[in-house]
Amino acid sequence: MEYTQYQPQDFKLPELPKEAKEKLEAMKSKLDKFSKAVTKENKDIMGIALLPPSRISPEEKLSNEEVEKLKKRINVLIVIDVETKKDWSAIREGIISRVIKKANEVDENIFVTVMDIAEIRENCFDAKYEILEMIAAGAALYDPKDFLGALKISEVHKNMTLKKFDKYIVSYVAVGSLFRGDATSNDIDVAVVIDDTDVKKMTRIELKDRLMAIIRGMGYDASQITGVKKAFHIQTYILTDFWDAIKDANPVIYTFLRDGVPIYDRGVFMPWKLLLKMGRIRPSPEAIDFQMDMGEKLIQRTKGKMIGIMGDDLYYAILNPAQAALMLYGIAPPTPKETIELMEEIFVKKEKLLEKKYVDILSKIRKYYKDIEHGNIKEVKGKDIDELLTDAEDYIKRINKLFEQIQSRRDKESIDEMYNSCMNVVEDALKANNVKVEKQSNLVSLFKRHLIDEKKIFSEQFLETLKTVIDTKNSAKSKKLSWPELEKIRRESRGFIRGVVEYVQRKRGYELERAKIRFKYGDKFGEALLLDKVAYIVNDIDAQDKEVSRAVIKDDGGLGSLEKSNLEELEKEIMKVKIPTKVFIKEKIFESLRNLFGKDIEILVNY
Repeated sequence: MEYTQYQPQDFKLPELPKEAKEKLEAMKSKLDKFSKAVTKENKDIMGIALLPPSRISPEEKLSNEEVEKLKKRINVLIVIDVETKKDWSAIREGIISRVIKKANEVDENIFVTVMDIAEIRENCFDAKYEILEMIAAGAALYDPKDFLGALKISEVHKNMTLKKFDKYIVSYVAVGSLFRGDATSNDIDVAVVIDDTDVKKMTRIELKDRLMAIIRGMGYDASQITGVKKAFHIQTYILTDFWDAIKDANPVIYTFLRDGVPIYDRGVFMPWKLLLKMGRIRPSPEAIDFQMDMGEKLIQRTKGKMIGIMGDDLYYAILNPAQAALMLYGIAPPTPKETIELMEEIFVKKEKLLEKKYVDILSKIRKYYKDIEHGNIKEVKGKDIDELLTDAEDYIKRINKLFEQIQSRRDKESIDEMYNSCMNVVEDALKANNVKVEKQSNLVSLFKRHLIDEKKIFSEQFLETLKTVIDTKNSAKSKKLSWPELEKIRRESRGFIRGVVEYVQRKRGYELERAKIRFKYGDKFGEALLLDKVAYIVNDIDAQDKEVSRAVIKDDGGLGSLEKSNLEELEKEIMKVKIPTKVFIKEKIFESLRNLFGKDIEILVNY
């Protein structure tokens, strides 16, 4: 099966000719007046459409006067729905008489055609689709039930499918309420039958899925082009399946043949429709048995769905939020059994945030789930589902409240952590500048005076951020911040902490360099870091796995006996011990280094 390529931009909605548009603009007020007048007087009118200008065939022998008259003519279609009414013929004639009279009163060039839905339907049965083409190319003046819009979108979509699939379209059929004028219908239904008898390159299932996707995509494009708001539903059948459905007397296909109206047909749909009407398409014994068996199968399927509701949907509906609550609390995703135990242990007993009855609901529904899984429960009654569903809804409401409780607590902890971190780094920054901090309440004023005003190490923005964090901490109990507000303060505090920490690290790094003695022995380089009363010695600073030793600095400046250490201990000591601003080196330390690394040791200066 082959077909031409198609892109949405390849298709355009038929437009009124320029001449017709100009006439419409000039006649707009008159046409509005005419539409309002006739619809007020005639409640059976379903739609009014402006049709394209009359075609003048060169073969027609018309006088110049007649040609001019046709050119001036404004063709208007009025669609009515009176076929089911008593004396419908008289009603129809009365409507025709009144609308023609009204048209002449408004403008003698308005030429009215009145058609009942039944007439349009019969035209389609007779393969006369010209009126549909004219409606698609025209403009709706009055269309309260979207009947004209439904015809337009169907005609546009039909032309799209014909352009793409060409000879493979067997029938394009309007189904459902389209030709019933159903005012309560909110959608438009059509069906496309495609000939698949020459398929060679793919399975029929693949073909059906592919065609359905393409044709439904065209339906979306048709909706966009026409601007019709009603839902547009498209059913796609392949010919082989359709034929099997007819043989098996599928009720859906029966309804399709009985009620469908072809708006395009290659002489296939109408013969089937007439055969059905003649009673020649009859259900086979196998089809009857199949429909009979289907009832029992659907009952069993319904029971299976009810078990599925209990065995899957309801169980996971309460399990997942419980696991989420534990994860929000800070626990890794637990197993279902652990979830119940942890919910009781943490939220009921430890934190006292949750009533035990909600853990009991979780346990009860899990027991149902396990009994179904193990085959102990083979059937579930609606009463059971109603009861457990009520419990589950109550449970979900309570878990939502638990979420708020946990989040509120986490927010408070987050604020406390943020506050403490900011105050600690400020204190570190002050100490790095030899500013004595006696009370934490003085941190802000000391930070402003020494590090912002005097030394101008930090900008005023740092001070504003610090004050915001302190205000947030102080108002946490009385004022609940929204998530975006709190996240903004967290983000600003992280920037504050990062900036202050980087400053302290740079300053300590500079001071550390002044407390180091670097030396060379043989082809290796070592390093001694003097920290108050202890020295850390790295034997080879270029080695991948550095050996670190520590020794006490004696009163005479020499080093005591070496003890094995490591980089982690050195890092902790650097953060803990105050680094001397001035380092005085006594001769004894050189003797100690010479004893450790040999007489040829060299001290590096200005490295």
